[in-house]
Amino acid sequence: MKNKGPLAVHLFFWLLILIVLLWDTFSAGQKPSTYEVMVKFGYFAIINLSIFYINYFLLIPILVKQKKRYGLYMASIFMLIAIMVVIKTIVASLNRDFFLTYFSEETGKIAYVELTKYVVFAIFVSGFFIVVSALLKFAIDWSGSERIQRDLVSEKRDMELQFLKSQLNPHFLFNSLNNIYSLAYQKSDKTPDAILKLSEIMRYMIYESNDSWVSLRKEITYVQSYIELQKLRFKDGAAVEFTLHGEIDDQQVVPLILISFVENAFKHGVANDPKDPIRINIIANQKIINFSVTNKKSKYNKDAMGGVGLNNVERRLQLLYPDRYKLNIVNSATHYTTELMLDL
Repeated sequence: MKNKGPLAVHLFFWLLILIVLLWDTFSAGQKPSTYEVMVKFGYFAIINLSIFYINYFLLIPILVKQKKRYGLYMASIFMLIAIMVVIKTIVASLNRDFFLTYFSEETGKIAYVELTKYVVFAIFVSGFFIVVSALLKFAIDWSGSERIQRDLVSEKRDMELQFLKSQLNPHFLFNSLNNIYSLAYQKSDKTPDAILKLSEIMRYMIYESNDSWVSLRKEITYVQSYIELQKLRFKDGAAVEFTLHGEIDDQQVVPLILISFVENAFKHGVANDPKDPIRINIIANQKIINFSVTNKKSKYNKDAMGGVGLNNVERRLQLLYPDRYKLNIVNSATHYTTELMLDL
């Protein structure tokens, strides 16, 4: 039984009933015989447990939940109570000294309860166990349904995240290989360094990013490695202004959550203008990360495939940082800026 919650609820309920029964049996200095205790507890266990679990495991699951036969269910309840009250009355009649006596304050003697009053009491007790079993059944089933629904939502989210990550890695690899191909085509001496840098980056993507969370320091180191890889594309290096302020020690972030913004800047922006470099700014503390990327827009570097990377990362933010992130994109005539704030 994976979920022990329902079992704990049942045990707690019956423990309370047992305490009440023990108190009633041994209160006021009474010293019942062993036979009396056996009859009372046997009577309780067999009859009232039967009422409770016949309703819990048979009547509600079959007549209410499965067949939706509410009228038949009510008729079955009345029949169950009637049968059990008859059995209780017979047991009580055979053990009048245990079940049909009480201390009369008027006479100061033990008196017998009228059988009709006992029948009313037996109906009330039987109805009590019917009502409690129904309440517990519906409450536990509702709780179980909610738990299953949460598990399904969680599984769906995990599957979607895995799909998004599987999109992100080939997307990054495709762009990086294009860059290395350009270097190789030009017979650049930078090609071996580019391949080595790509190898380091892919090691992070394949192994480190499999964890749900990584340290902010590792994520930023990964971004810096990507920048170094991009710089190899240009004869005089790329024009990048990278600034980092604050602490990046203990914070945990989702892996590969920043790279798409940087990649987008190199892919669609002007990366070789020293007067107007790509500006990457990170401000971090223990609670908040502010990350921004600004690039001059290129008139020639267009991507007919569309913005898979940014759409991907925004969907991951929605799933992993619900109500804990702000993403602002400013697309002016000359510059493109993305600003991301993460609430840790």
